[in-house]
Amino acid sequence: MAMTFRSYLPEQNLLLPPSLHEWLPENHLAYFVSDVVDQLDLSAIESVYAEEDRGQPPYHPRMMTKILVYGYCVGVFSSRRIQKRLVEDVAFRALAAGNQPDFRTLSDFRKLHLTALEELFRQVLRITLETGTMKLGRVALDGSKVKANASKHRAMSYGRMRETEKRLREEVRKLLSQAEAADAEEDTRYGRGRRGDELAGRVAAAGGTDPTHW
Repeated sequence: MAMTFRSYLPEQNLLLPPSLHEWLPENHLAYFVSDVVDQLDLSAIESVYAEEDRGQPPYHPRMMTKILVYGYCVGVFSSRRIQKRLVEDVAFRALAAGNQPDFRTLSDFRKLHLTALEELFRQVLRITLETGTMKLGRVALDGSKVKANASKHRAMSYGRMRETEKRLREEVRKLLSQAEAADAEEDTRYGRGRRGDELAGRVAAAGGTDPTHW
């Protein structure tokens, strides 16, 4: 008896435009990050563009913030690697709603808004703690848990609050430093204007090594 499988028609066009929100489980970290960032005040970043006059409008700051926060939380610090994920990774594509800013745009955004991003990232971690979550992707908040119970939160000592904020600040600076170091190392290795996979693409086009093996 012939084995039967579920339908698999990779060449068939979709009848309706897909919703990226249907491609991930509803409790996925990407949605949590998106919901938290949607609660934040991004006026410090948005105000930078208020007087800007150029032909091509910038990418939305909220979308850029979500991409960076999620990327750093799952251990993707290199802007080049984030650019690649925006093409290949469903979670990144869902957060970006199909937008694909290049690595230089991502890196420049982080550098331009570094102070504001530090505060926003700290707020994301603070909200994570307040919901009783100890881990945000690969970011473990061990020893800093704050109960979601409002009365307990209000009763937290001033000293405990200061210690928690200190830990959050240190964690955020560590993550942003890792991102800066990753971009700097790759800029040196490949050149500031190069992704780093151009050579592999040329070799593959010439019939050489498959770039997916690099």
